[in-house]
Amino acid sequence: MPILVLLECEAGTVKQPSRSALAAAARLGGDVHGLVIGAAEDAAAAAALPGISQILHADLPHPLAEPVADLIVSLAGDYSHILAASTASGKNIMPRAAALLDVQPISDVAEIVDADNFVRPIYAGNAMAHVRSADGKKLLTIRAASFDPVPATGGAAPIRALSAPENSKSAFVSAEIAKSERPELTAARVVVSGGRGMANAENFHLLDAVADRLGAAVGASRAAVDAGYAPNDFQVGQTGKIVAPELYIAVGISGAIQHLAGMKDSKVIVAINKDADAPIFQVADYGLVADLFTALPALEKELEKSS
Repeated sequence: MPILVLLECEAGTVKQPSRSALAAAARLGGDVHGLVIGAAEDAAAAAALPGISQILHADLPHPLAEPVADLIVSLAGDYSHILAASTASGKNIMPRAAALLDVQPISDVAEIVDADNFVRPIYAGNAMAHVRSADGKKLLTIRAASFDPVPATGGAAPIRALSAPENSKSAFVSAEIAKSERPELTAARVVVSGGRGMANAENFHLLDAVADRLGAAVGASRAAVDAGYAPNDFQVGQTGKIVAPELYIAVGISGAIQHLAGMKDSKVIVAINKDADAPIFQVADYGLVADLFTALPALEKELEKSS
């Protein structure tokens, strides 16, 4: 049976976590179909992805979890596996669909062993669990940092239109979309994150200059978000976003295990902290024991010289 992947799109592009979910689906073998809930331009972008044999498209401007879960259930009979990225949207939709299908969802899959066996992190990423599923339908959310995304072009899949799902349990009211010229946090090549050591929201903006020089996204620890230094969508960690950039710079972050779970797969980790015993230095490739309010301006000047 083929595999269905829920693809998240925005402004005519398929988001990087969904392209990572496609890479995971490819490891299962067999035909892969993509499900797009959105505009026609989103379906066209998904059809260009390599490795997809068909795109299912439902034109729904606001893909709320309840109607999308109902749509997935209506399609489930044709598929052995249904995948989505472990994003806020994926983790909102897939458990609902699993409950309606009376199967056990498997979240944050970091490795596909075979069609029935999967590996996922537990205990804030300090251990990996090998999970065997006997369910007839496997519903998985995929940890994007563990799979290299497929290219954005290279395919030419046909598009099949579906009836727009309806569900009276929920209704769209409004949305506040955060806009930024910086790259998306989960897809950024470089991430600069700040923690409680930034001291206040005004100081947190000191990260902006360094991030701008590096073309980086800005992240934050949960402590910084809870203190109001940064918005919720900046949070990196077990209860935030999982990132695996080429370079992760942690500034004023102590290194709680919940934060490490969200960034320890980064290729190179640089830590700046005045506490030489901070746990972040145990995972850092490069560590600087210094006052961040001295180190950040100095780093910015050096980056300015090299630009």
